[in-house]
Amino acid sequence: MQIAIASGKGGTGKTTVATNLAYLAGRSGQTTTYIDCDVEEPNGHIFLKPRIVEERPVWKAVPQVNEYLCTGCGRCGEVCQYSAIVSIGRKVLVYPELCHACGGCAMFCPTGAITEASRQIGSLRIGESGSVRFVDGLLNVGEAMSPPVIRAVRQAAPPADLAIVDAPPGTGCPVIASIRGCDYVVLVTEPTPFGLHDLRLAVALVRELGLPFGVLLNRAGIGDDSVTAWCHAEGIHLVAEIPDDRGIAEAYSRGRMACEVVPYVGDALRALLDNVQEAFAV
Repeated sequence: MQIAIASGKGGTGKTTVATNLAYLAGRSGQTTTYIDCDVEEPNGHIFLKPRIVEERPVWKAVPQVNEYLCTGCGRCGEVCQYSAIVSIGRKVLVYPELCHACGGCAMFCPTGAITEASRQIGSLRIGESGSVRFVDGLLNVGEAMSPPVIRAVRQAAPPADLAIVDAPPGTGCPVIASIRGCDYVVLVTEPTPFGLHDLRLAVALVRELGLPFGVLLNRAGIGDDSVTAWCHAEGIHLVAEIPDDRGIAEAYSRGRMACEVVPYVGDALRALLDNVQEAFAV
């Protein structure tokens, strides 16, 4: 089973929830994999402290042009929907940061002047943290697109009874690449106007993808009840509620597991995990 932990905005406590869920699941005897898909700023390792056993580069195919075979017909630029390759007279310009590696330019080049070359855009790490298997990735500085690295991280994840996917914040392409194909999505939010605004966007996304989901309300008590009221009105299941607690913030600042410092956090997340797994049990 794959459970994705996502949020419409950053700073809601998504990684705290994801790492603690993986930690608790591993201690319960399940084979568990933690997959950190926030490849622009991975930080799950700060809390799980894995022993890294393997590192791999992540490559992306980009076009290269043989100027002796190119006739300057411009067909490659017509095919590319992302302006990653442009023909100006007999000169073809390639912008690898914009390329989506679809291969269309090479496929439709009438003279075979375009081939594909590999370009490293990031790296991934595989390791273990006690009974939890660990995978994360890191996008190279300056790269524009993280989904290829995210897909590589997910593909490299060791098989397990349970996979916890720590998605990047927001509702864009990186989030879609992270949560697509998961069995359940936990949307972490906070009881603030910003939390509700971005939760609406996240809910619209998972509904569009047709994924089962529930909402975890973090830092309950710091704002109002607008998030709870909206969830009830929309028929959205509130899977857990974690009160605002200085002890959780202190644990986070020290890179410690919140469930070890504040016992009720562990109780709430165990109940969440049991309820979700029971709902999907065959």
